[in-house]
Amino acid sequence: MAAYVIFDVEIRDMERYQVFMKGVKPALDAAGARYLARGGAHKVYEGDWAPRRIVLLEFPSVAAWEAFYNGETYQGLKSIRDECSSARLVSVEGLE
Repeated sequence: MAAYVIFDVEIRDMERYQVFMKGVKPALDAAGARYLARGGAHKVYEGDWAPRRIVLLEFPSVAAWEAFYNGETYQGLKSIRDECSSARLVSVEGLE
């Protein structure tokens, strides 16, 4: 079953973040993931959550997501991401 990954990202250095994005896009493709939303307008309807930039990804499975996240390619790119942004990240399994 699919896994959905939600990032809440604050970008502090867009130029450096683009370096991360250039590397992560092909890695996501190789993992079978796809963007469902990326930085579009959002609105909070309840609660005190104040998201900054929302990115929603779909992976073929939780195993595919975890292999991607824990893999050498993403972990190397994550250090670039961490230099120029901060993020909250959660995954959730889809319905069968």
